[in-house]
Amino acid sequence: MDKFSGQMSAVKFLYPAIEPFDRRMLDVGDGHTVYVEQSGNEKGQPVIVLHGGPGGGCSPAMRRYFDPRKYRIILFDQRGCGRSKPHASVENNTTWHLVADIERIRDALGISDWIVFGGSWGATLALVYAQNHAQHVRHLVLRGVFTMTKAELTWFYGGGAGRFWPETWARFQDLIPECERADMIAAYNRRLFSGERAEEIRYAKAWSAWENALATIQSTGQGGDSPADYARAFARLENHYFMKGGFLGQDGYIYENMDKISHVPGVIVQGRYDMICPPDAAYRLSKLWPAADLKIIPVAGHALSEPGISAELVKIMDRLTVRA
Repeated sequence: MDKFSGQMSAVKFLYPAIEPFDRRMLDVGDGHTVYVEQSGNEKGQPVIVLHGGPGGGCSPAMRRYFDPRKYRIILFDQRGCGRSKPHASVENNTTWHLVADIERIRDALGISDWIVFGGSWGATLALVYAQNHAQHVRHLVLRGVFTMTKAELTWFYGGGAGRFWPETWARFQDLIPECERADMIAAYNRRLFSGERAEEIRYAKAWSAWENALATIQSTGQGGDSPADYARAFARLENHYFMKGGFLGQDGYIYENMDKISHVPGVIVQGRYDMICPPDAAYRLSKLWPAADLKIIPVAGHALSEPGISAELVKIMDRLTVRA
């Protein structure tokens, strides 16, 4: 989950926009190449940023949480989205492929260990990566935690969040015949992968609008009109992953494997009024993770661009460079 939302240029506590010193397309096999960029200080503390979705893509604004004099900032577009190729492809595209890609990036850049920074689906991916490669994780910084459980998917696509936003939920639900509404993820899947591009785009825009409408605490319930190519990649990839439970093999995989990272220091930043990924997942995670701190932001929703969330993340990243 997590479509980057909000205008960041006026947020004064963020670092100034910087240009990458390195951009590359990395062949990760299986017919995929992923876009990778580095900015900041080439000799600085490495941090990899994992974007949301699946399918969201990275944004220049994501560089602005890190002091460019102290951090070596690594962003990449996960398989099928952003500048990675092939666009919107779900072939050979699973959580395990993405975990392997992160390791390929680390190896290609000659990094021994790094801070892993991710929000929403990016937090899911960060946790799964860390649980399988803890030796390469110096610190985890997570925001808007999503743990890819049936309960979380049911909340957002089964009408839970819709009880708070009935008019917005109605727009999302009314595109589906009543006889199919018991499983909205499957109903949208049939249309997002119909093979008819116009139909795929129509339903992709509706899928993206439903999520984007609930991202910020100041939302009016209007999700906007995403560009067709972006919406199609975002919706198809998200739906592909959600249909398969993130390819994790069991419900609650992340919770069952928290012992593997119990020693890894971390911070969880969570909006109190996050409608997309409610705080109970972050709270549950924190209780299984003795080395982590949970920071609940009192007046904030889900988006990375929420002022309270952004301010806390910058503060955390500044503090980590002091400790290094």
